[in-house]
Amino acid sequence: MNMHEKTQVLIEALPYIEKFNNKVVVIKFGGNAMSEMEHVIEDIALLKHIGLKPVVVHGGGPEIDSELSKAKIKPKFINGLRHTDEIVIKVVEKVFKKLNKEIVSNLSKHGAKSITVTGCIKTKQKEPNLGLVGHITKIDNKKILKLLDSGFIPVISPIGIGNDKKKYNINADTAASNVAVALNAEKLTILTNVDGIIVNNKILPHIDIASAIKEIKKGRINKGMIPKAEACIYAVKNKCPKAHLINGLIPHSLLLEIFTDKGIGTEIV
Repeated sequence: MNMHEKTQVLIEALPYIEKFNNKVVVIKFGGNAMSEMEHVIEDIALLKHIGLKPVVVHGGGPEIDSELSKAKIKPKFINGLRHTDEIVIKVVEKVFKKLNKEIVSNLSKHGAKSITVTGCIKTKQKEPNLGLVGHITKIDNKKILKLLDSGFIPVISPIGIGNDKKKYNINADTAASNVAVALNAEKLTILTNVDGIIVNNKILPHIDIASAIKEIKKGRINKGMIPKAEACIYAVKNKCPKAHLINGLIPHSLLLEIFTDKGIGTEIV
């Protein structure tokens, strides 16, 4: 890239930097995107340094599966959600604590003040057959907003607390969408390991809520993409202006999605 091209990239980014200045953006990453943590961390730190207010919600499915495998426990899923009993929730907590600490530490290395946030997700049991899987009843948005106003990047693990004081496992995509709505975020971006929503072997750059729901019913949006698409639908339905699904394995996909005209991945509108 020559000097002129570099200049054009910066000029293209300018209106987006102005648009998102001082706005809350919620970023969910985890799973396979964790293997590319460094460039995601760099992107989030850059967002903070140029005036956005990022909030991170992380998952950790592959790491949880790995820990369960070591303990000779076979993972069990019901409709894409992990069946969670007393033993599994302890593994989930252990993994999330480690990942959360890692994210906070890496952000700090890039000069971005970051902090672990716990206890901000209130839940009740989703369904008895899922065990300790939570349905979100409330997000403590005041706690998160206070940290944002103090210049921190909040890093949230998707574990909820019930009125029974028990801890509940929550799908990270669902947690991220609820956090985005509670914070009146300008944008929700979910990093995954595919290029976006693919229908008939084509990536859809845009899809509206009604069409996304139809594609889920038809089974063309399926498996692990269902909770991700549903999370974006929930956010947009509840007045989050933009929700995106992007490939977190592509270097700096977060910056490409936010700061370029063409963008990347699938936008749900």
